[in-house]
Amino acid sequence: MSLIVQKYGGTSVGTVERLQTVAQRVAREHRAGHQLVVVLSAMSGETDRLLGLARAIQNPPSARELDVVLATGEQVTIGLLAMALEAEGVPAVSYTGAQVSILSDSAFNKARILAIDADKVRADLARGRVVVVAGFQGIDAHGNITTLGRGGSDITGVAMAAALQADECQIYTDVDGVYTTDPRIVPEARRLERITYEEMLEMASLGAKVLQSRSVEFASKYKVTLRVLSSFKEGPGTLITTEENMMEAALISGVTLNRDEAKLTVLGVPDRPGIASSILGPIADANIEVDMIVQNVSADGSADFTFTVHRNDYDKALAIVQTCAATLAARAVLGDRKIVKVSVVGVGMRSHAGIASRAFRALASEGINIQMISTSEIKISVVLEDKYAELAVRVLHSEFKLAEDP
Repeated sequence: MSLIVQKYGGTSVGTVERLQTVAQRVAREHRAGHQLVVVLSAMSGETDRLLGLARAIQNPPSARELDVVLATGEQVTIGLLAMALEAEGVPAVSYTGAQVSILSDSAFNKARILAIDADKVRADLARGRVVVVAGFQGIDAHGNITTLGRGGSDITGVAMAAALQADECQIYTDVDGVYTTDPRIVPEARRLERITYEEMLEMASLGAKVLQSRSVEFASKYKVTLRVLSSFKEGPGTLITTEENMMEAALISGVTLNRDEAKLTVLGVPDRPGIASSILGPIADANIEVDMIVQNVSADGSADFTFTVHRNDYDKALAIVQTCAATLAARAVLGDRKIVKVSVVGVGMRSHAGIASRAFRALASEGINIQMISTSEIKISVVLEDKYAELAVRVLHSEFKLAEDP
């Protein structure tokens, strides 16, 4: 008998029929003798609908009250699934994040989990019940409802698995695992049987949409074994685990594409200590995250400073940089929304030389110019003109033979 936490996303519970299908799957596992905690998202589209209602009343909405509104989406699905399980003859009980309780900080709309009191859940499991928990939400020390931000149900699932020391946390979504790249771009992309936490964290942060990056970080920290599975197709999915559990690390595990990038360049700033801080400090103060950074020093003693931000933050960042540039007497400010970031990821890079040169040579053979480069032990990212996005993914996927079985 295993203790399993299953998390189902919005598309998996998007209709009554799909909720009933989830109930049937959970019932089978329960009858097989497993203890089950099921974490649910709101029905697909429901969170956006609730956000639209809130904005129609107040724009921007009060952060505290918005969390009260948004948390109702998951409350609906957990109640309905508990009913569906009882209709299957399986004893079940549903809990909101507050009822568990999942204690968070007070950062409304993007709260972080601080602790989980799992005693109530353990008691229900001991009585033979399936426990259905609302994802995406918690409660702060003052009794306020909080939400964990987009993809927060993944975090709830992993956090519950960590608190309960579950044997496995299964993330059910609309894909049947983690692929070497997006199959819509490369039809021959291959489902990975296993991948390390590090690789999955890089892929999630670099554009792969299968898992929320904070949930992978949480799983890695608490050594929660993750498995990505499809709600609509039977199969083994992809196991996400420690590097020690991998028989032999693949050279490259995947190629990712992030279309949400924009680039800003400040030309001709003085080359002296503190320049980077004077540009990026106001950006950070505006709660804008910076991704890649490049600084080049010219022979005349001036420097060009380039960095990327999320495309949604471009206009705000541009206005801030223009103000900074005037103060610094910079020569000019340039901006570019038409860029993408393509990355190759693999723990095998640690023990193999020449990966970067192979990637750059492959891109050059197709006439693709690289604008920026960022590397880590297991990742190489390049910024390119957006018209080359899909070609670059196909070229790199082919170069490292990712369609072939290892």
